[in-house]
Amino acid sequence: MRYRILGGTGLRVSVIGLGTWQFGGEWGRLFSQAEVDAILDRAAELGINLIDTAECYGDHLAESLVGDYLARRGRARWIVATKFGHRFHKFMDRTDAFSPAEARRQLEASLRALRVERIDLYQFHSGSDAHFLNEALWDALAEEKRAGRIGHLGVSIRQKGSETQAREARRLGVEALQVFYNRLDRRAERIYFPAARRDRLGLLARVPLASGLLSGKYRAGVTFPPNDVRATFDREKMGRDLAEVENIRAGEVPAGIPMSQWAIAWCLKDPVVSATIPGCKDAAQVAANAAAAELEAEI
Repeated sequence: MRYRILGGTGLRVSVIGLGTWQFGGEWGRLFSQAEVDAILDRAAELGINLIDTAECYGDHLAESLVGDYLARRGRARWIVATKFGHRFHKFMDRTDAFSPAEARRQLEASLRALRVERIDLYQFHSGSDAHFLNEALWDALAEEKRAGRIGHLGVSIRQKGSETQAREARRLGVEALQVFYNRLDRRAERIYFPAARRDRLGLLARVPLASGLLSGKYRAGVTFPPNDVRATFDREKMGRDLAEVENIRAGEVPAGIPMSQWAIAWCLKDPVVSATIPGCKDAAQVAANAAAAELEAEI
């Protein structure tokens, strides 16, 4: 495993992290505690030390599965990142909750679910610029940071993007940006990389496999079950993306290298990216993702 420093936080994160949205039940299946234990055990064996979760991956469900593991196996080796800003109701149904009072309520719930006394990276989660620019929110979070319940503050920027949030992050006490970045979506290079370099912000690349499209497993016309978030994606765009995946496979992926590993390593070619946070369905997929760290210097 390779490691990079997350911006100015001083946190030494594995370049391959562990995304946990799938544990919340919106990627086609539910996970047992035993399955989560096996995934996290394998990740630890391979040197992965960054777990990224959220309040609305289920109603703190993913956090609870991770927390149960940490309570039994130990928390010391892990850098734990989670998020706030939404109340989960049911599959793909959330409402915004970004007030200072809501942020504090969610922080309490996340600390309980994760069974920790401190969250290493607490991230504003896919909110509007209006919510982000609420100074009272950041004053409240700064108080929680001084109290020792938050290590560092971040912002997980929603898919459509926000130059405002990247530009204003450092002023509001944010030290890390989590952004959409993969070979099919390179907007981050223009919108976020300059701000990260200028303000020494850590960058976490989420959806490095473009929700699995860059795994190389899917072809045009693929369908997903109704309890899989990908069933809600625009079909025409998915068709275009899959056609582009075939072009990338033919023109860019070296022979003998699995496309999924190449795609994750591709996200790390610029050192401004501190880590990628792919999801996984089992321990074997964790190992495949971790192997991308070995390719990072070759892409």
